[in-house]
Amino acid sequence: MPETRETAVYTHGHHESVLRSHTWRTAANSAAYLLGSLEPGMRVLDIGCGPGTITADLAALVPDGRVTGADRAPAILEQARATAEERGLTNVDFEVADVHALGHPDGTFDVVHAHQVLQHVGDPVGALREMARVTRPGGLIAVRDADYAAMTWYPAVPGLDDWLDLYRRVARANGGEPDAGRRLRSWALAAGLSDITATSGTWTYATPEERAWWSGLWADRTLASAYAGRAVEGGHATPEELRAVSDAWREWGRREDGWFAVLHGEILCRKPA
Repeated sequence: MPETRETAVYTHGHHESVLRSHTWRTAANSAAYLLGSLEPGMRVLDIGCGPGTITADLAALVPDGRVTGADRAPAILEQARATAEERGLTNVDFEVADVHALGHPDGTFDVVHAHQVLQHVGDPVGALREMARVTRPGGLIAVRDADYAAMTWYPAVPGLDDWLDLYRRVARANGGEPDAGRRLRSWALAAGLSDITATSGTWTYATPEERAWWSGLWADRTLASAYAGRAVEGGHATPEELRAVSDAWREWGRREDGWFAVLHGEILCRKPA
């Protein structure tokens, strides 16, 4: 078993403005490409589970099976356990884990799933190899990641281009790849996987409520999250520049014609039987 190592810094951290987004995520809006492959009795590993909302949904979808949620941050797992308990789920457990060195024997799981994880690791190919190792022959590796450069919006509020440029610079300085979505199939091939179904999915924010929510969480994240601290400490932006980006987000959120789309790459990889 390789030694656990930190190869990148998680850009966002777990500020409330970040968890506001993470706790919105469900299996339906974040893992639809996988759901048709789930069956009762499956054993599933959910890597980078965060507050556990997707994990809990997966557990409900595999009755008589078991889902293990894994995350590098011990504190967030307490929230994930509370989420599962509130839903009355008894077939889910949680563990601290590093995707580069998973503490499970070869072929343990029917499905190994990671949502918005590979963009934050320094060795995504190695991570996929490790995910494949703990997947049983004939099982599935399922990965979905956003692609920041492919995000698009209207209207062209001054300042949002600055946000995108800044975020991509900070993420790469932290050792990650913010434009991961387009690279997933390539990384899977490099990891030795061959039976790959590559698709895409989107999140779209256009109603007044969606615009207020999406713009508000990014406006707050730009000023108060770990990402904001790393942007300043790394010399990527001044506090004044962050304030201007935050204001741009709020201005976009007030626009009645506002529309924002997030593109995700998705891969389902079948491990050879």
